[in-house]
Amino acid sequence: MTAASPAADGGDEDPAAPPGRRFEPDLRPMTRINLRPIASPMPLGFFTIALASVMTGCLQLGLFDEAARAAVAFTVLPAFVLQLLVSVLAFGARDVIAATLMAVFAGSWLPYALVMLSGVPDGLQVLGVFNLALLCFGALMTAVTGPKRALWLVLAVSLPRWAATGLAGVTGVEWLTRTSGALGLVVAVVAMYTAFALMLEDMRSEQVLPIGRSGPAHLAVEGDLSVQLRNLERQAGVRRTL
Repeated sequence: MTAASPAADGGDEDPAAPPGRRFEPDLRPMTRINLRPIASPMPLGFFTIALASVMTGCLQLGLFDEAARAAVAFTVLPAFVLQLLVSVLAFGARDVIAATLMAVFAGSWLPYALVMLSGVPDGLQVLGVFNLALLCFGALMTAVTGPKRALWLVLAVSLPRWAATGLAGVTGVEWLTRTSGALGLVVAVVAMYTAFALMLEDMRSEQVLPIGRSGPAHLAVEGDLSVQLRNLERQAGVRRTL
């Protein structure tokens, strides 16, 4: 819809306006913001974390032979694609916390798979430093994911694993590698539970298993439509700048 200016439709121009200056009418009554509902991608994201954590954890625990590194890398590589997809969908669903978390998890599986496949010298040390950097990221994310208790819990159990993996890669201490593998299985259990609880909630349109939402996260699920649309005009994708 195109709105005509007062001068264009024969109306009088504002005598106080500078020469040549045109004033458009208020366009807010003619503005519509369209939202597209999507299925929640988060169960897929958490199931992916669980499966990849099981495979890497079993390798670190010695349940697989060292010759199986390449095979484990091939099973972990699809986790990068799946979690990247989850991140893109989460950005479209206006959940920046979930989208950022899933994107970083996706970015962690890709270098792991490539290093394991290539067998480059000092690859484990490089991955160790990388995991310590992930530890710093995770510590910052835990400060903002409190209302989303499911995300917070997955992060909380991932932090000690990143720490153990990072220190094991840098120092080469065997018991740290085993500890990281055991923690990987703990991460898998927590992520699997979270994925299952979110899937049940989405299917039945109500909470079945406790997830622990609070604050804005609780209102987003339990509140009415006016809560969902609050300050929509100021959100990314609607406002002019990020």
